[in-house]
Amino acid sequence: MSAKLLMVLVPALLSGCVSLDPHYERPQGAVSSQMPSGEAYRSLQGTPASNYRDLSWQDYVLDAKLRQVVAMALDSSRDLREAVASVKSAHAQYGEERANLFPAISAGVSGTRSRALTGEGNQTAISNSYSAEGSVSSFELDLFGKNQSLTREQYETYLGTLQGARSTRLTVLYNTVDYWLQLAADRSNLAIAKETAESARQSWQVTRKQMENGIASMVDVSSAETTYQSAQADVASYSTLVAQDKNALDLVVGRSVPDNLLPDSIESIGNALREVPAGVSSDALLNRPDVLQAEHNLKSANASIGAARANFFPSITLTGSGGVGSSDLSTLFKNGAGIWSFAPSISLPIFQGGYNVSYLKYTKAQKEYYVAAYEKAVQTAFQEVADALARRGTINDQLSSQQRNVAASQTYYHLADLRYRNGVDSYLNALTAQRTLYSARTNLVSTQQAYYLNLITFYKVMGGGTALKESELMSTQ
Repeated sequence: MSAKLLMVLVPALLSGCVSLDPHYERPQGAVSSQMPSGEAYRSLQGTPASNYRDLSWQDYVLDAKLRQVVAMALDSSRDLREAVASVKSAHAQYGEERANLFPAISAGVSGTRSRALTGEGNQTAISNSYSAEGSVSSFELDLFGKNQSLTREQYETYLGTLQGARSTRLTVLYNTVDYWLQLAADRSNLAIAKETAESARQSWQVTRKQMENGIASMVDVSSAETTYQSAQADVASYSTLVAQDKNALDLVVGRSVPDNLLPDSIESIGNALREVPAGVSSDALLNRPDVLQAEHNLKSANASIGAARANFFPSITLTGSGGVGSSDLSTLFKNGAGIWSFAPSISLPIFQGGYNVSYLKYTKAQKEYYVAAYEKAVQTAFQEVADALARRGTINDQLSSQQRNVAASQTYYHLADLRYRNGVDSYLNALTAQRTLYSARTNLVSTQQAYYLNLITFYKVMGGGTALKESELMSTQ
């Protein structure tokens, strides 16, 4: 029986180990090894590098409401569900391709009972035949590494899809925070517009009374009404934006966000996000999920060249079986006679109309494409990080200046309004002061939003939280 078993398993022992894949080297020199320098980056010089990939979003998002909204998004986002489904599909396809590295072994028992003439008169005889076999059908010896290359190609595709899912997860996180902050900013702007409209309404009424008393002119009344109507238009506009922001937030989260988890204003959220040192290492860029995805796609294309090269070499296929046969079922596994078959075949490509040559050229061109795609991914990562650093290096100064500008504009408006109400100055100066204050307050809201947005942007461009294991990624669904 050992000889019969060897006959069945011999193909598994003859798998090839030759690889025709080109030697893989990571492309270099797409960007400078030094981060940009200049006035915008001066305050960040000497900042220690931080490992954002190991920093979970739960440790980065500090606001309790926002943390719950992010958790909802990572659980319900349809974009993330699509990405995870793609990972599962790619893993299954890798399993299918990997199965070609092993022989397909099957076992079966068959029996035949027949009646036939014996050749002596009309006498007949009944015969029985039983057999039990183990067999390997059409197993291709991978002498030139074709199946190994195809398996590596599919495996790298799977790894690229996995990194794509991590990138999607990070994008869902970023978009959730972005829309939540946008809603907070527009709610602040809506409140400012309502306050300005109410102040303008009161000024309009005062100006109308002064005109009735011969103190103010129709020009002053018209100017006051213009300010009021303009503020009313802003109220309507920001009301629309607030509603649209909520709709956008619901879409990225994947379900309706409860009102108690929505921000009241940009001023009310405090320290919503953790401020981590903004130092950058070169490894951080190369370990971003989108960059890793591009590299896995390049490795997959590299392996496909090896498979294309193997098409030029002979293909050897083995079919074998071994077992026992007997005319009596009861003695099949005791006294049965050994039966076996072995049918090797070899196929040598001679003429295929140039298919193999064309396919090899195609795989090489695809590798060139993915080299360029990888280098572009690295360049994009460099640009995004540089932009985030430039914003990080100046945002605190801008925020402080805007806060002082609002304080100064508030004082200016208060004094100008007093002078107008006491008849010392014209309404034009009060109107100018009111518009200046309105602009200063809305600019402060935009700067506060930019401050928080820069924090979550830096977390995203640095690949924050993407060092999680595959099982952790899948468990989010």
